Amino acid sequence: MTDRRPLGSARGGRTLVIGEALIDAVATADGVVEGDGGTDSGSAVEHVGGSPANVALGLAALDHPVSLATWIATDDHGNRIADHCRERGLELTPGSQGAPFTSVARATIDGSGGATYRFELEWQLAAVPGLTEYGHVHTGSIAAVLEPGGGAVRDTLRMARPTATISYDPNVRPVLMGDPVEVRGIIEECVALSDVLKVSEEDLAWLRPRAAVDDVLAEWAGLGPIVIVVTRGGQGAVLRLTRTGETHVAPVPPVTVVDTVGAGDSFMAGLLSGLLESGLAGGPAARERLRRADLAAVVPALERANATARLTVGHAGAHAPTRADLARAGDLDG
Repeated sequence: MTDRRPLGSARGGRTLVIGEALIDAVATADGVVEGDGGTDSGSAVEHVGGSPANVALGLAALDHPVSLATWIATDDHGNRIADHCRERGLELTPGSQGAPFTSVARATIDGSGGATYRFELEWQLAAVPGLTEYGHVHTGSIAAVLEPGGGAVRDTLRMARPTATISYDPNVRPVLMGDPVEVRGIIEECVALSDVLKVSEEDLAWLRPRAAVDDVLAEWAGLGPIVIVVTRGGQGAVLRLTRTGETHVAPVPPVTVVDTVGAGDSFMAGLLSGLLESGLAGGPAARERLRRADLAAVVPALERANATARLTVGHAGAHAPTRADLARAGDLDG
């Protein structure tokens, strides 16, 4: 039976998110878009972003204690990111502001709300002190792949596994990751280190263009993840328990899309929030509970993921829904 503790509880201990924090400079193909709390740079509206940073901010917005290990500078952009995180209760680990410049992702929004990106990026990872103090570790996207920091990220996951559950979202960026054949092995290395894997159909199509989705998931299930979630945009998401092969499909109700920036990251934050709250993430004992869990125990986390993503796409930029937002939308009791 699922333990329905309040969302704000620290069950599972503190979460560590590892990965890029950067500035999203967002514009439409024919001009500047309006932003929620963004700064107009004259040619685009700038938001604090980066896939792992968005996940960390999403967890913090949902009242989970979380730290971010990232790579930003002490320039204007980096200080803005640090202030943004601090104001939202997200701690940066020591060494996170050692970069020579702060990375920028320039996103162009098309008429359907979809985003395309180009990047000005450097990625490294300083050693994370107190690693055994974290009950859960999440990473994904550029940080797990791009060197010189990618190798350090994967080494950190290995060191964390004895004391923490692990989640991973490939969230591929083809313009940065190069040849999918070459990067596939690195991504599958991360898959093998994870307990919870979230991957989009677009990711799978890029990584394995000639393979059936079910065949890829069967291969990846054999590498070690306990739960695999495949997101399918407006078609919802599919959750698979690798121990039993059981699946559950969660559709997405109709929603007015402002843009899709950060939607997958919001989904990831909601999924982790649900798992942490249910005691299915947050250390070795939680890993064993997750391994034995049935669909009824895990599906509420998937429903929370869909709820947070649905709220995000209704706002410009990587909006992180709060517990109050979920309650107002009828997606959270109490």
